[in-house]
Amino acid sequence: MKNTEHVWSIVEEKSPAFFALSDRVWDSPETNYEEFQSASEHARLLEAEGFRVERNVAGLPTAVTGEAGEGGPVIAILGEFDALPGLSQVAGLAEERPVVPGGNGHGCGHNLLGSGSMLAAAAVKDYLKANGLKGRVRYYGCPAEEGGSSKGFMVRAGAFDDVDVAISWHPAAFSGVNNPISLACNEINFHFSGRASHASATPHLGRSALDAVELMNVGVNYMREHMPSSARVHYAITDAGGDAPNVVQARATVRYLIRARSLPDLLGLIERVKKIAEGAALMTETTVRHEVISGDANLVGNGPLEARLHTCLEHLGPAAFDAADLETARKFQATYTPDDISASYARFGLSPRKGQPLCDMIYPLYGGDGSIVGSTDVGTVSWVVPTVQMRGATYAIGTPGHSWQLVAQGKLPAAHKGMAHAAKAMASLAIDLMSDPELVAAAKADHRSRLDGTPFVNPIPDDVDPPLPVREASFAEEGAQAL
Repeated sequence: MKNTEHVWSIVEEKSPAFFALSDRVWDSPETNYEEFQSASEHARLLEAEGFRVERNVAGLPTAVTGEAGEGGPVIAILGEFDALPGLSQVAGLAEERPVVPGGNGHGCGHNLLGSGSMLAAAAVKDYLKANGLKGRVRYYGCPAEEGGSSKGFMVRAGAFDDVDVAISWHPAAFSGVNNPISLACNEINFHFSGRASHASATPHLGRSALDAVELMNVGVNYMREHMPSSARVHYAITDAGGDAPNVVQARATVRYLIRARSLPDLLGLIERVKKIAEGAALMTETTVRHEVISGDANLVGNGPLEARLHTCLEHLGPAAFDAADLETARKFQATYTPDDISASYARFGLSPRKGQPLCDMIYPLYGGDGSIVGSTDVGTVSWVVPTVQMRGATYAIGTPGHSWQLVAQGKLPAAHKGMAHAAKAMASLAIDLMSDPELVAAAKADHRSRLDGTPFVNPIPDDVDPPLPVREASFAEEGAQAL
């Protein structure tokens, strides 16, 4: 108890520098694999804190790690810093107003996520040194979570091979241990090729790739009745073959995002979608090839880690929001629908409370039935390392994910308080793991038992490369110059 409170005080002392980091990342929102400035900011603060820094991790130019300590278990604390397109928004304003029309914005709170995780790692580093405790804490700055699946590429490259336990968090409306339910997913392009012709004079000579795309979409829509209710399939036509209706389209591409509750279910569903694509090609006398873009495994839970993190949170108590935080949150709540607020409570298995703008509790362990769920590349890490994740209250109850309202709240005092609160909980768990070999052993045993008989198949095939931008050398070169 006393040791835990010591690491809390370290978090409080260090918080201002990490709040400033979070705000700088918010100010320069960058999307998948373009997070050069954000990654540089993270690397500079890691170096200033005395971490042993590695850039260009797993060949990803915007991935960075920082390690401290010697011997003992390796405890990873996972961070992210990518933004979303089209969500630019003025900070603190409870009305939609972009800073840059069409610009990027931190609509999932990853500016807080990375900074809060690094804050926890920095506090653990100082605690280890002050108490002469064996163990290594390693911060992972991971790019491209939003559809880029960077952690899957990092797993494939062996970046987590020596890690004993991984800890993560995510900004949310409520605080508590994440119920480890997510959907495994793959994002796949289906490229159809046909034959162009004059659509009026010689339509019989044409073979429409766009017709094939439309038939594939119809086939997949009929499949929905015959797939698990927890599965999800989404699509977008990314190339319709041109703008001229008097030309039979010789090419067309549709991108599918296929999700299922488990990796085996996902792999089976993908094969069914591929057969529908082949059927569409057969019907139109076109050809089709598929191209995997990204993929995430589902989360694998860990009972010992979840129980201990919940204990840490219960001891810590909820984040201490003040009257000004509550008043600001009420202004944002006024922009939500009743359904937004009800869904926010339902996700965590809670009954709605009227007039409650911010979280004032730790929600029950395993709260929520997993029916309101998405995908995360943390899931892929959880198949190879015992992993636990928490949610930290950083914004008003009812805030829709990936919204301008979430972006607007990313620099508020309440967001900073929630970030520091999460850092304290994660740091407490890391210290417990380094002080208690039996807890590490129990986490590993639980992990082995959950995966017994289910081999790990990375949803990112070995021949798929991440979509890195042309300027990929810049961040690595900056690191070389710094050395």
